[in-house]
Amino acid sequence: MKINLNQIVAERGNKTIYRDGDFIVKLMNEGYTAADVLNEALNHVIVYEAGVLVPKFHEVVKIDNRWAIVMDHVAGRTLDAIIEDDPTNRDKYFDRFVDLQIKLHGYNAPRLRHHTDKMHGKISECGLDATMRYELHMRLNGLPKHSKLCHGDFTPGNVIITDNDEAYIIDWSHATQGNASADAARTYLRFRLSGKDDEMAEAYLNKYCQKSDTARQYVDKWLPIVAASQSVKRKPEEREFLLRWVNVVEYM
Repeated sequence: MKINLNQIVAERGNKTIYRDGDFIVKLMNEGYTAADVLNEALNHVIVYEAGVLVPKFHEVVKIDNRWAIVMDHVAGRTLDAIIEDDPTNRDKYFDRFVDLQIKLHGYNAPRLRHHTDKMHGKISECGLDATMRYELHMRLNGLPKHSKLCHGDFTPGNVIITDNDEAYIIDWSHATQGNASADAARTYLRFRLSGKDDEMAEAYLNKYCQKSDTARQYVDKWLPIVAASQSVKRKPEEREFLLRWVNVVEYM
């Protein structure tokens, strides 16, 4: 397949997204390993086969020493862009966003890695002192080990709404199976990291807890663990913010 990289759709920290006719080409920066790219492609295929509405995967290719994932182009707008253009209806869009996340948590994808294993590895790498790492490992071990599909980076920017009002979920590089409240904690921290008003993060989490019938205190238990595991290889200012959350929520 000949790939044309003339039309840039989006640029993110470590990748550039191109459109080539009916295809999207997700081109990773140099330094992205084959294992990283193949893992993301595998996650994408697993959730597709589980029945989640995602763009159809085509192939992994190498372009000028950079790895790329090729998938179908889905015509539409991100939920993030829709909310930005119509902030007065944010509550309505958040309803849909949370409903989509709760629906994702109902899927079964047993071939995905369990997030408990991934988080233990990340906590070991996070650079905190040995006592704090021990407490985080022990707390993680003490939390219920579920097997729900977790996106790992579920934000409005990763939801595409088509002209037919279908919702496609993209960017599955962090997908795991595990506890849904950990996934919600990750989304909450992503809202806080985005630089937007904190009210948005609180509105999201309150709505998630209400709709999923989950106690806020239960999600709070996950925040230090998720923050520590997500601090690895972050920009210095993001890492500093995340590590503050390790101490913010009282251990219970």
